[in-house]
Amino acid sequence: MSVQAYVKARAYAETPRMSELRLIAEVTHELVSAAEQRLTGGALMAPLHRNREMWALFATMCADDANQLPPELRARIVSLGLWVDRHTSAVMRGEENIDSLIDVNRTIMEGLTDQPGGPAQPG
Repeated sequence: MSVQAYVKARAYAETPRMSELRLIAEVTHELVSAAEQRLTGGALMAPLHRNREMWALFATMCADDANQLPPELRARIVSLGLWVDRHTSAVMRGEENIDSLIDVNRTIMEGLTDQPGGPAQPG
């Protein structure tokens, strides 16, 4: 199967929750890798920026009145997005580390996998 065919097949089979989970997992992996390599300065900016962009997207989607998530959950996601933005700035200034960003992402991934209809947990 060609790569293009695989991508097309995955797009049809993947639910929005699975897409979100996959994105958060990819971004979190980048953050974990940066932490393990003890990246600083410019080398740390790419994974931080990608994480910040992801959370800005989630916050923007939740701020939309057309979003069908419960209002309280939407508000909490927007608040998390704002916190991620502030904390990322602190990490960039060298005042904080990325561990809390990783923890938040992992907690959200756990929530996405624990919900009914979420991806199956490995055995």
